Amino acid sequence: MASPLLILQDICLSFGGPALLDGAELAVGAGERLALVGRNGSGKSTLLKIAADLLEPDSGSRFLQPGTTCAYLAQEPDLSGFATVFDFATAGLGADRDIHRARYLLESLGLSGAEDPERLSGGEARRAALARLLAPSPDILLLDEPTNHLDLPAIAWLERELAATRGALVLISHDRRFLESLSRDMVWLDRGRTRRLGRGFAHFETWRDEILAQEELEAHKLSRQIAREEDWLRYGVTARRKRNVRRVGELQALRAQRRARVAAPGTLKMSSFAADGSGTLVIAADGVSKSYGDRKVVADFSARILRGDRVGIVGPNGAGKTTLLNLLTGALAPDTGEARIGTGLAMVTLDQRRESLDPDATLADTLTGGHGETVSLGGGTRHVLAYLKDFLFLPQQARTRVAALSGGERGRAMLARAFAKPSNLLVLDEPTNDLDIETLDLLQELLADYAGTVLLVSHDRDFLDRVATSTLVAEGDGVWQEYAGGYSDMVAQRGRGVEALGNPQAKQAKRVAAPAAAAAPAKRKLSFKQKHALENLPRRMDDMRAKISALEATLADPGFYARDAAGFARVSADLQAMQAGLAAAEDEWLELEMLRAEVEGS
Repeated sequence: MASPLLILQDICLSFGGPALLDGAELAVGAGERLALVGRNGSGKSTLLKIAADLLEPDSGSRFLQPGTTCAYLAQEPDLSGFATVFDFATAGLGADRDIHRARYLLESLGLSGAEDPERLSGGEARRAALARLLAPSPDILLLDEPTNHLDLPAIAWLERELAATRGALVLISHDRRFLESLSRDMVWLDRGRTRRLGRGFAHFETWRDEILAQEELEAHKLSRQIAREEDWLRYGVTARRKRNVRRVGELQALRAQRRARVAAPGTLKMSSFAADGSGTLVIAADGVSKSYGDRKVVADFSARILRGDRVGIVGPNGAGKTTLLNLLTGALAPDTGEARIGTGLAMVTLDQRRESLDPDATLADTLTGGHGETVSLGGGTRHVLAYLKDFLFLPQQARTRVAALSGGERGRAMLARAFAKPSNLLVLDEPTNDLDIETLDLLQELLADYAGTVLLVSHDRDFLDRVATSTLVAEGDGVWQEYAGGYSDMVAQRGRGVEALGNPQAKQAKRVAAPAAAAAPAKRKLSFKQKHALENLPRRMDDMRAKISALEATLADPGFYARDAAGFARVSADLQAMQAGLAAAEDEWLELEMLRAEVEGS
């Protein structure tokens, strides 16, 4: 086996308190697909920064094979100092300066390159950073929450682009579907240490739960052994002195072992408090329309939302998801039509930017409203420290300013405040941002048991599948269509997922050029990239078929699994990835062949 390209060994780091990393390790080989998972605050981003050589650990070593290129995507990209997005995207290129790939990536991500970096939204900045990261085709990609601020079309494009890259990947993400699609190995960072599973994310949670259950069993056995020795010490010290001294020493060693044990983090506890029941009809929209200038955001939309419905709202960035949400809840008046709110509604809203949190307030004041030390919960009260513990906050964090909290901690603070209020209508605008997988699991369970109605805007496909009973999709030009079920159900009924919005400048140019085009239609032709792909795809597909045959022959050996279970799992994962790659290549070749036939026939 070839030696790893990147190795981190015995990494330790603390920031003045308990160790954040305590002997963590990471090894990345050529072409590997690693998912780095762990709870918010466990040190995933810190470990990735050490891997990128952006942060120095207290102890431990980092080794990068000479000549290996490594690129890092931060959660908050910094584009300062560049005049245009194109300048930023090409700044990371080497001496060959393949600016064509940078331009292709920008255009694929919906950017022209002429944008001013200082005026970009969070999603646009993330797209520009991805273009710069992918342009030089580095040997190792270190990606920290790459899907944050991206819409569904961009996430789908990024999945395809990363699946096709030859470089190694290390991914931090809360998007289950994204991790299931791209990961082949898992690295779990827990209590400062790392464990590795040679399988993809689909197998991670079962493996993690088995480890935690075994730890609990071993801790229980240790406690019982200590209890037996303590009982002997009190009542059974009658044997020879040397033996007594030895057993007392062993008891002290057992106690030290128990003190040194780092317990698993607590379990998040989340519950909602129901208000009195609303009427059967929660929201009635009749012919609702909303435009901004010449652009229609919502056009003649009608719907009935009943008590107990869980409605997902999806579409590309800029389609008007939040606008539609505000129209339905009465926060925004329509240009035409009417949206009526039902009777007896107690609404709680979770905004995507966490803007309703006062950055200068402490965490305790955020939950208590600045009055006393108790939180009002569904007619009762509870001490704020006890309530914070349910959401995995430490007692000393109660006086921490909101501005000092991490993104995941602010998300948990929003949930803690929202679910303290009695409600029968939850309005959730991107609630999954920055939440770890365990918190997402619990939020999904809570929404499944919630007795009221839920309106949900999200780009998380797995979350929508688990929560939504119907899905509203932006069809373009202000048209919204409702489909039964979650995101996957919508795709099955619609025949396609969410498409990206067209570039506004390109649309305007198309309208201006339409008369001339009608008079003299331009002759279409294949681009250089399409011609190159059409010529090379058949050879690539033959190579992939040969590799698939070899992998299948290896797996056909009846004694392979018994000899090497880990190797069997790796070969199975390689076969699955190769088969997926062949299917994608065949689809691409067929599409290009149809385009070539259309061009030659025109």
